[in-house]
Amino acid sequence: MNYNHISQKVKIFHGRTAPEEGVLVGYGALMERFNLSVPLPDILSLISFKNRKYNERNWQVFTARHQPEDTLFKHLVFALKYEGVNLLLLKILFENLSEKDAIKLFQEEPTGQYSKRLWFLYEWLLNKELPIEDLTIGNYVNAVDSSLQYSIPKGEKTSRFRVMNNLPGTIDFCPLIRKTEKLENYFSADFSSQNSKYLKEIRKDVLQRASAFMLLKDSKASFSIEGESPKSKRAARWGQAIGQAGVNELTKEELVRLQQVVIESSRFTKMGFREKGGFIGDHDRLTGEPLPDHISAKWSDLNQLMNGLTDTNKLFINNKFDAVLAAASVAFGFVFIHPFFDGNGRIHRYLIHHLLATKKFTPQGIVFPVSAAILNNIVDYRNVLESYSHPVLGFIKWEITKDNNVEVINDTIDYYRYFDATQVAEFLYKCVEETIEIIIPNEVSYLTKYDEFKRILDDEFEMPDKIVALLVRFLEQNEGRLSNRAKENDFDNLTDSEVKQIEELFLSIMQTN
Repeated sequence: MNYNHISQKVKIFHGRTAPEEGVLVGYGALMERFNLSVPLPDILSLISFKNRKYNERNWQVFTARHQPEDTLFKHLVFALKYEGVNLLLLKILFENLSEKDAIKLFQEEPTGQYSKRLWFLYEWLLNKELPIEDLTIGNYVNAVDSSLQYSIPKGEKTSRFRVMNNLPGTIDFCPLIRKTEKLENYFSADFSSQNSKYLKEIRKDVLQRASAFMLLKDSKASFSIEGESPKSKRAARWGQAIGQAGVNELTKEELVRLQQVVIESSRFTKMGFREKGGFIGDHDRLTGEPLPDHISAKWSDLNQLMNGLTDTNKLFINNKFDAVLAAASVAFGFVFIHPFFDGNGRIHRYLIHHLLATKKFTPQGIVFPVSAAILNNIVDYRNVLESYSHPVLGFIKWEITKDNNVEVINDTIDYYRYFDATQVAEFLYKCVEETIEIIIPNEVSYLTKYDEFKRILDDEFEMPDKIVALLVRFLEQNEGRLSNRAKENDFDNLTDSEVKQIEELFLSIMQTN
């Protein structure tokens, strides 16, 4: 096979307009040249005819001196150097290489860092050892360039290649996250320390009550995201499960247990991991045929994928890997796989709690109401889910089953274990920021004001807690005024002047910043 003539001149590439006409290089050029069945990489690389270097939207633009020789090896070197590791694309590319060509490729610069990294990734991804002698000399190099992508700080030495395996995952589940300005700014904010410091300044009794309210708030928000309005008892039951996040080890059995907590009745839902296809979307109203927006992983791949996901979870817990990035990789990976017929969304958000709690992002016993922040940003949430689902959908071949489900007929496992999790990580950090800077302070502030309002009512009117709660609810529902109906039915023992006094008190305490 001819592995040369890879670059091509582009102005528009697969519907994405370049900032200027130039030469496509790196992963984008490899994808096109070898007709690889992969979604378009988030970032494409272009050599400028105007000899300029800059970044714009989804493009990296380089000067002519950066242009690689037009060979497979040099384009791979360029990709690793400037774009990072793309496991999905590399896996499919390597599968299309003959063993002879692969050996030749990795021995072009046998002790060079890029040859070593490519050789390691080939044998790791294909689980296949090539007839090449182990290296005995040379420095160790990282499999992932930590200046481009987030990796495990202390990788595992693989002496055969002289490579440190610092991949943030296992062979069966390894999303990668690019280092972006947005994520680096979030790291600089050090939200975990900021949150702990803020919470230490709050009275213990107020913090305990705020935590209880936030627990229920998060549970209800998680149901609302699914378009459900559960009874208080059901929401409270799921809230109790959220409150125990991080206590139990994450295993396949634990995930099945969580599904049983989410789904109160198994009357209409087959419990446990799927044993047939699955999708998210609608059915045609006339024919009943599926109209998928997202197609779940093949049921026959679930055991391998879930083993990979739980093993990667352990890797994150046992290493100094950022808690929010770990939560993004595991939780969103879970919902993309969609292993159950029902309950996936709520368990996906539970997994965010699990990682944040296990990695001690928040103090023990404090529930982090991230689902409430997701609900506040529901459009962005759906957009980041679709940023994965829609591009992958075009590479999944499926047929309609007799019961108007989908049956996937091609090999799709790699789409669910090797994906770019950058966008979901940025979104989750945005929700974490909103939770710490807005949601938790608002909840604490509300309870502090409520206590002050209740104290004055108790002093002035000796009003019981139950009556205060009813009064506050009515005042909140009617913009700080008691309705005539409330005054006649529930508070007829208050004089008009007392009602006015209470209304003014409410406005001065409860509705001030």
